[in-house]
Amino acid sequence: MANIADQAERAIAMMGEIRVAMLAPSARKAPPIFNLSQLAAMCSAEKGSISHRIAKGDLPAGQLNSAGSRREFTLRESREWVKEYRKEFLRPMGAEAVTISIGNFKGGVSKTTTAVTLAQGLSLLGHRVLVIDTDPQGSLTTLFGILPDTEVNEEETILPLAMGSETSIRYAIRSTYWDGIDLVAAAPLLFGAEFALPARQSQEPGFEFWRVLDLGIDDVRSEYDVIVIDTPPSLSYVTINAFMASNGIVMPLPPSALDFASAAQFWSMFSELTNSLLTERGLTKEFDFINVLLSRVDSSDAASGVVRQWIGSTYAEKVLPIEIPKTAVTATASAEFGTVYDVSRYDGNARTFKRARDAYDQFVSLVEGSIRTVWARQLDESVRVSGKKGAK
Repeated sequence: MANIADQAERAIAMMGEIRVAMLAPSARKAPPIFNLSQLAAMCSAEKGSISHRIAKGDLPAGQLNSAGSRREFTLRESREWVKEYRKEFLRPMGAEAVTISIGNFKGGVSKTTTAVTLAQGLSLLGHRVLVIDTDPQGSLTTLFGILPDTEVNEEETILPLAMGSETSIRYAIRSTYWDGIDLVAAAPLLFGAEFALPARQSQEPGFEFWRVLDLGIDDVRSEYDVIVIDTPPSLSYVTINAFMASNGIVMPLPPSALDFASAAQFWSMFSELTNSLLTERGLTKEFDFINVLLSRVDSSDAASGVVRQWIGSTYAEKVLPIEIPKTAVTATASAEFGTVYDVSRYDGNARTFKRARDAYDQFVSLVEGSIRTVWARQLDESVRVSGKKGAK
């Protein structure tokens, strides 16, 4: 055991050294910079239109690079442009944040990468996003340039919420290097939630452990457009909380036989659990959407084609019409504590990078469509409720 403890200390120290080397000179992540062409694409506008608005002076003009050869825009500046050009796609008055959980029964399926890229992609479309890391491993927290073992304490996780010392998640929200994304971090101590929640269930009359996170985010729903929750790779008390707090679920699923079998077990266990938690109590839970995302797809793997057919037959319309390819781009970005959206300039094959980036862009666009549908339903319900009150 002493040897294991020593090994753990060395691993943590090595992670710190790696981060300093990868994120030099500040040991913190920096957001990407965008050129005029990229900004125009983000706004779905012509470069001439952007140049005209720059001349008007009502939006950030960016700055010339050190060589004076091109104009560049920070992430914050770029998001101001996007919000102006995509006004009609943003959260309407009267609607509130749509909550999405990213879940799967096992690790290694790109669950955390999916959560981060979804948050980044939605922010690049002008949305304000809160990301909640509920996995004690803290992989999502790490992708934001924060080391869970040494830089996150209990008060910056959902643990006080689980223990009952806090009722709103507001206390744990922190800003990040990425404009438009706030974070509730995770750390190994979050394992304590798996003991605190069942203990409260047995000790507190009327306590519903599966509603802790749902009630905890009520206080901030009006301040964000989307809340993305990254869950542990298990059907834990925390995972159940995340699902019950969500409007929608996205399951990343690689087309492999083992991952397919694991997913089948996941849904079976979740169904049985919700039946015992809700149905037997006369309660119910409705999701606005459940999406299955084909991830880590290796086009050279002939066997994956068969599993794709299994997935299509099993999940039917829930399968998103886009596949996330397994490429060197995502592997390289992950090794550098990032995603494809963190890359300002890719040194490898441009076509490979474009294929990976386009896939994530399409995924984010599809999810945004589901989000806007939820907002429309929220507004319809609000009108109906107002009408009933008026009738009385």
